[in-house]
Amino acid sequence: MASSLLRILFLGAVASALTISEINGPKYLSPYNGQNVTNVSGIVTAKGPSGVFIRSVKPDKDDRTSDSIYVFNRNFGANLTVGDEIVLNGKVEEFRSNKDYVYLTEIASPELVEIVSSGNKVKALVIGKDTVKPPTEQYSSLDGGDVFALPNNETLVSVANPTLNPKKFGMDFWESLTGELVTVRKPRVITKPNNFGDTWVVGDWKVTGENKRGGLTMTDKDANPETIVIGSPLDGSNNPKDTRIGDELSEITGVVTYAFGFYRILPTTAITVKKAIEPKLPGATSLVSSEKCDGITFGAYNVENLWVGSKHLPDIAAHIVTYMKSPDLIFVQEVQDNNGPTNDAVVSANETLATLAAAIATAGGPEYTFSEVAPSDDKDGGAPGGNIRVAYLYKPSLIRLYKSNPGMAMDANEVLPGPTLKYNPGRIDPANEAWTSSRKPLVAQWEIIGNGKGGNKGTFFTVNVHFGSKGGSSSLHGDARPPVNGGVEDRLVQAQLTANFIKAILDQDRNAKVITAGDFNEFSFVEPLEQYVKISGLKDLDQVAKIKDEERYTYQFDMNTQQLDHMYISKSLEKKAKYEHIHINTWEIGAAQISDHDPSVAKLDVCA
Repeated sequence: MASSLLRILFLGAVASALTISEINGPKYLSPYNGQNVTNVSGIVTAKGPSGVFIRSVKPDKDDRTSDSIYVFNRNFGANLTVGDEIVLNGKVEEFRSNKDYVYLTEIASPELVEIVSSGNKVKALVIGKDTVKPPTEQYSSLDGGDVFALPNNETLVSVANPTLNPKKFGMDFWESLTGELVTVRKPRVITKPNNFGDTWVVGDWKVTGENKRGGLTMTDKDANPETIVIGSPLDGSNNPKDTRIGDELSEITGVVTYAFGFYRILPTTAITVKKAIEPKLPGATSLVSSEKCDGITFGAYNVENLWVGSKHLPDIAAHIVTYMKSPDLIFVQEVQDNNGPTNDAVVSANETLATLAAAIATAGGPEYTFSEVAPSDDKDGGAPGGNIRVAYLYKPSLIRLYKSNPGMAMDANEVLPGPTLKYNPGRIDPANEAWTSSRKPLVAQWEIIGNGKGGNKGTFFTVNVHFGSKGGSSSLHGDARPPVNGGVEDRLVQAQLTANFIKAILDQDRNAKVITAGDFNEFSFVEPLEQYVKISGLKDLDQVAKIKDEERYTYQFDMNTQQLDHMYISKSLEKKAKYEHIHINTWEIGAAQISDHDPSVAKLDVCA
């Protein structure tokens, strides 16, 4: 009696002779998850190191349901060949290696029932021709129309399990093709590959946000879901690591799957470059100082953990001279203390900055001097012991601090009547908990030497920022919807604190000249920077200079070129304002890039 009952219970958990599309179902999670399935028929379309991919012999012609699936078992495919029609038993499972990822439906613990036939023709589906076209703007119905909306992480794909709509949502599109053998025609590289050779591409389908280089730039409410990463080749070969944005590739065929937080295509063999992009690197900025107050140049550069012993220090100096044309004043971010990552009580970066200034002179540039306020030890985030901070380089023959009176690490700057500053330079509200493990903005007031204007009428203000990191963010293809924007709550308060300080200057003098620049670690169309503009009254220099949305990028991450580095100016500086981003790092191959950020240069009339 007991054995009969067990047999009934086991049979109740078995689904017999299902098609692959029925197993996948029209949602993210299989309706048969956890169940044993028998007599599943499919044709082997590809083999990998840990299993095989099979396609249904009875496609259902429903765009929502993939007709292919991954069969996971290292030994299962040993005696199988692409083109074999097989029948198997197994168990439907939803697998993910990290709780932040989307589940992948697969058949595990497979048992081969029979090989029905061999030599069957296997044809890859051409994306955009044999499938619906990849959506170009939205990722998921769970994002509310904006992957950057706040609050984020409101729900999970694995909980909501929405019905797929592959014609409208990018994640749904790629989910609907998981396990499927596909072809990408006329593929183009859109960001440099990672250390494993994983390379983001688009094919011959419609895209949005395309910049002149051939990459796709993230814009308001559009983070380019039409892209796909090409992962490790199934034949064990290696993708190249030296491709560039805009390189044209040979046609790619492979299987769609999900791993490491992203949908991806595993190609049958390594990708190859068909036509390399030219020119390989950009030209120098066209913005050159007039050496007078009507044409002062301002540079901004995140120099990525720079210290005296940095191997890339001479290259940073060369960039400043050759590509940035030695701006009159440079906003620098990620300057480490004098002994860099050594975690001790050293906090000053005077030797780091002096070494950089000397290297610039050696490279043919001017004699710069510098200004910094050293942070408290291990309080500003970044690499442990590095004590990164923001700092200024400037030409002392042309510019000087107005009534120099430097503050200390924990001195809170104030706007005094004039307007002028209590500390010059000084930090904004450094004890505020919003700055925990984050750099504090450095405010300074400057004057042009010999401009002939008395008092503070010929002065201008700068605010050098490096807001909190995006660490802890989730993948755009991840389970959390909208995706987690790590540290955004802190950046919102940081933006408000900084903006209110600037507002205090402009409340006293609406014609005051204020320039803020640096690594804001945020996009201009997300709430922290929307609040920053609203409160401060400053203008985005990209907009003032009429730089097209697609050309506003200084950084590269996953599938997108994007802008984390910004410059904002007060209304009195708008006239004749010019601005350029120099893509010396985003265009470079990964092994040769000097920083992970591009520098920018502006030219402004600070005495009008």
